[in-house]
Amino acid sequence: MDFKKYIRDIHDFPKQGIVFKDITTLLSNPEILNKAANELYEFVKTEKIDKVIGLESRGFLFGPLLAAKLNAGFVPIRKPGKLPHDVLSVTYELEYGTDTLELHKDSILPGERVLLHDDVLATGGTAKAALELIRELGGEVVQCNFLIELGFLNGREKLNGAAVASLIQY
Repeated sequence: MDFKKYIRDIHDFPKQGIVFKDITTLLSNPEILNKAANELYEFVKTEKIDKVIGLESRGFLFGPLLAAKLNAGFVPIRKPGKLPHDVLSVTYELEYGTDTLELHKDSILPGERVLLHDDVLATGGTAKAALELIRELGGEVVQCNFLIELGFLNGREKLNGAAVASLIQY
C-alpha cells in the first residue's frame, strides 16, 4: 500500500528550510490508520517483545497499539519534567538544536527485550539518545520501528547497528 499519499508536506516548519512530514492526515483515516498499525506490527510479530518504548510525542500514537498487539508493556520516553518518578536523562543534538529525553529508571528491567518506536527517523539523534537510555537500564533493543524514514539524512548510521524497520521511506 502506498501510505505516502496520506502524508502531507508542511514547508518551513518548524523552521525555514525544513519540510515537515505531517502524519495527521494518515491518523484521521480509520482504515489507513489500522492498516499502518498492522504493517508496523508485521515487522516484529514473530519477536518476543517485553516493552514497547514510544518517543514523545508522536511515538505515543502507534506505540501503545503495537504494545497491545505484542502483549507487551508500553513505556513513554518524555521531555524533561513530564515524568513523576526517578528518571534517567540524556541530552542530545537535533538537526536544529539540542534536546533532552527522560525515562523512568524502573521502566525497563535488565534483559527485557525492547521495541523502540517513533513516527520519523530523520538524522537519528533522538533515536540514538533513546537507545542510550534503554541500554543503560539493561534493555535489549530488538528493533527500532518508524512510520517514516528520511533516508537521505542517514539516520540509520547513528543507531550503532540496531535493526531498523520503516513503513514509508523518502
